[in-house]
Amino acid sequence: MLMRFSLQRVKNLRAPQVLASANSRFSTATEPSFNHRNPPRVPNLIGGAFVDSKSTSTIDVINPATQEVVSQVPLTTNEEFKAAVAAAKQAFPSWRNTPITTRQRIMFKLQELIRRDMDKLAKNITTEQGKTLKDAHGDVFRGLEVVEHACGMATLQMGEYVPNVSSGIDTYSVREPLGVCVGICPFNFPAMIPLWMFPVAVTCGNTFVLKPSEKDPGASLMLAELAMEAGLPHGVLNIVHGTNDIVNAICDDDDIRAISFVGSNTAGMHIYGRASAKGKRVQSNMGAKNHGIVMPDANKDATLNALVAAGFGAAGHRCMALSTIVFVGDSKSWENNLVERAKALKVNAGIEPDADLGPVISKQAKERICRLVQSGVESGAKLLLDGRNIVVPGYEQGNFIGPTILSGVTADMECYKEEIFGPVLICMKIWQWCFYIHYIWCSCEEIPGRDRGWAGWHQCSHTSSLALFFIYRL
Repeated sequence: MLMRFSLQRVKNLRAPQVLASANSRFSTATEPSFNHRNPPRVPNLIGGAFVDSKSTSTIDVINPATQEVVSQVPLTTNEEFKAAVAAAKQAFPSWRNTPITTRQRIMFKLQELIRRDMDKLAKNITTEQGKTLKDAHGDVFRGLEVVEHACGMATLQMGEYVPNVSSGIDTYSVREPLGVCVGICPFNFPAMIPLWMFPVAVTCGNTFVLKPSEKDPGASLMLAELAMEAGLPHGVLNIVHGTNDIVNAICDDDDIRAISFVGSNTAGMHIYGRASAKGKRVQSNMGAKNHGIVMPDANKDATLNALVAAGFGAAGHRCMALSTIVFVGDSKSWENNLVERAKALKVNAGIEPDADLGPVISKQAKERICRLVQSGVESGAKLLLDGRNIVVPGYEQGNFIGPTILSGVTADMECYKEEIFGPVLICMKIWQWCFYIHYIWCSCEEIPGRDRGWAGWHQCSHTSSLALFFIYRL
């Protein structure tokens, strides 16, 4: 299935004017060359116009269920990147002086348009990223909630005033926009994470440059189109594409004031270090290793449902996926039941209505997951359920991994230390839950970055006497 971008007529777009076409690929009045290419090239968005990059270097966007090339992403040139930043910088003075109520009204319109096109967005996400249509709708909906939050920005931007803090002295604080901000997005939530970033930033009066993942950029382009249809002025939102070079350019550009990043530890630490050294504000959200404690008195059905959903949902492609189960006391009956529940899940292409989990994003991701599973086996873990060799009829070339469960895992194993980011649950056993707290505290010290706030550790407990609690190792 080829990627389609549903472009509605946007009155305030600069030439070439974008025309309404429910099934066209970025149709324009002047019919640029990238519109006729097959597979289509993903354009930049610079100063209110979708423009084809002059770059000859491209990355294929591949449907992970079929290996079909959906589109090609040109690597934005340095000149095009500078033009996007310049457009954002030029738009900033008038945008920051736009009344907050006007900016809010654009967000009200944007959330209406996202609801209108939710099915199109979800279908695009499933095509490019692979997750099930149900998960894709959830992806869009969680982002929509942030847009709704931005609709109330007027009260959130209020400052503070304290009279007479000392003789003849009053104090007050004012919240002001920073300027040009940038968002660098991962592949696993193509709609939600861009919507975490630019709606709040622009409603506060900033302008924005978005760099979506090169693996699934379609949703970001569609959202940008909707934002302009909602009334976002030229240059307030821009989109560029690329990998390491464009990220380094973002970190080094003197006109960029703040960066928000979501992704891997390696990339996040690099961006934080390089950009903060240039005086930028950096928000770096990285990997996590999440644990669930199962107490002996836990409700079995409710707990198993929670473990299966948290461990295998979205094919494990989420930083809040449950990767480690810690059983307090005997674990054998729990593990047997867990295997039965996991076997019942349907692995299929995300577009299929019966799919419980779809493929992982790429062949490289599948190879990494399989390697970590094998490292656990070689280190002494027991493979209770092996989903590495699953074949889905009709989608034999897809990057599928079925639910996989390892037991007898210890804290010195690579599969425990690394974020697997796939549909894999590892099982551990202790005899009293209080020892677990000490166990986690000690073992996380052995993992680089865990004690410096670079990765979150999130724990939940299933028990009849204690409903749910979280421990944050930050």
